[in-house]
Amino acid sequence: MEENLDSAIESLLNVEKQMRLAGDVAGTKKAVLDIVELCYKARAWKTLNDQIVLLSKRRGQLKQAVTAMVQKAMQYIDDTPDLEARIELIKTLNNVSAGKIYVEIERARLIKKLAKIKEEQGLIAEAADLMQEIAVETFGAMAKTEKIAFILEQVRLCLDRQDYVRAQILSRKISPRVFDADASKEKKKPKEGDNIVQEAPADIPSLLELKRIYYELMIRYHSHNNDYLEICRSYKAIYDIPSVKEDPAQWFPVLRKICWYLVLAPHDPMQSSLLNSTLEDKNLSELANFRFMLKQLVTMEVIHWASLWETYKDEFENEKNLLGGSLGPKAAEDLKLRIIEHNILVVSKYYSRITLKRLSELLCLSLQEAEKHLSDMVVSKALVAKIDRPMGIVCFQRAKDSNDILNSWAMNLEKLLDLVEKSCHQIHKETMIHKAVLKA
Repeated sequence: MEENLDSAIESLLNVEKQMRLAGDVAGTKKAVLDIVELCYKARAWKTLNDQIVLLSKRRGQLKQAVTAMVQKAMQYIDDTPDLEARIELIKTLNNVSAGKIYVEIERARLIKKLAKIKEEQGLIAEAADLMQEIAVETFGAMAKTEKIAFILEQVRLCLDRQDYVRAQILSRKISPRVFDADASKEKKKPKEGDNIVQEAPADIPSLLELKRIYYELMIRYHSHNNDYLEICRSYKAIYDIPSVKEDPAQWFPVLRKICWYLVLAPHDPMQSSLLNSTLEDKNLSELANFRFMLKQLVTMEVIHWASLWETYKDEFENEKNLLGGSLGPKAAEDLKLRIIEHNILVVSKYYSRITLKRLSELLCLSLQEAEKHLSDMVVSKALVAKIDRPMGIVCFQRAKDSNDILNSWAMNLEKLLDLVEKSCHQIHKETMIHKAVLKA
């Protein structure tokens, strides 16, 4: 059987040589594919690997023949008898396609398969290193969805090995705007000389599914840094996916998460904008508790921490059983901190000067804690305040610049002169009317 295989391969190699030297593309491709198929049917995996290497290294080998051979051999990967033979075949094809731009897409797919095997063996670091060798963003002929799926796989493996810096660098290769592109408008006829973009394989998710995967990975990344506002924006992007918005079972836990992370996010213009847009959402009426919580944040009134925590403690604990898991290890502390910051902002709106003792009473904190939180807000430029420690008074007024003071004086003088002129005009008018009455 083996002798028959060797003689059949030998005769086909002679045919391949004649076709190759004659420059016959179709004939060379057929001879190469016949050799590969012959080895596959005989289940001679070692011979198959040897022949792939041999055929690729022959002098003046045609690009089309190598491409066809690699694509054909890739179909046999799943039919290998054991894992060892599968890895050997993938490595052989990987070595053959290395450095050849016309089989770069095939090489990327091979690396992805090899990385998957490594991951299943528990070698996550090796799998991540393998995936990072390939820069798919430069592949012109690869389908957009396949590129995105490949980069997302790179990001996921980096997060699994806790390499957050590289995960962030890789995630920046994907612009979030790409998920909002209209697929129907994008299909243009290729111009002459353009690379023909290949169709994505059947196992690649759709653009909207990839959008969800992308934002779920971003949530994982931002959770590491406790960046609550970015986590909230990621959940908002998932919430805006049509398939999620139409299904109450899907949007209900996502909207809960949006509300929690909005409350946990530090006060800034972006947070305020998201807070107001979320309050206008009709679906929020089905989450009455959360609507009330967000309303409290928008209303300029002091929130009593103890009663708020008592009301929402059970809801807070329930989050770990819902989508996305718990809100983070520091979430309870940060929630209290945000309520204190909100209360300080409310006090600064109503008071220009207040004693530290009264401020600490309003915040339900000790004097030292109230001073610490106030100082932190001043340092982070969330608030303008000065503390007179000997007198124990906090002043929330902004110190005016000398130019501003002069300008305000000039405006006051202008107003005063305007009033004097109007008064003179009124007096003159009354005098004229009085004189006219007397003459009559």
